[in-house]
Amino acid sequence: MKLKLDLHEIYNKGQDIDRALQAIIDEAVAKKAPLVEIIPGKGTGALKKHVLKFLDRKDIKAIYHRVEKDSDNFGRVFVHFRWK
Repeated sequence: MKLKLDLHEIYNKGQDIDRALQAIIDEAVAKKAPLVEIIPGKGTGALKKHVLKFLDRKDIKAIYHRVEKDSDNFGRVFVHFRWK
């Protein structure tokens, strides 16, 4: 099961972005999803930086296994989880 979050519609609403990111992480934990795909889009890269900064927070970093930036598509980030 892969969860997907597309940030195109809320790209300019900082608090909504953080809420959406927190919600998708919480959903992944609840469903024990192995993978979350986050789509910040290509644009200037500012939204992707915001997403990566969010994922780098100490409390969030403790939850997931690793982050993968899609080498084929600059506008995608994959968050991998490892459940025991």
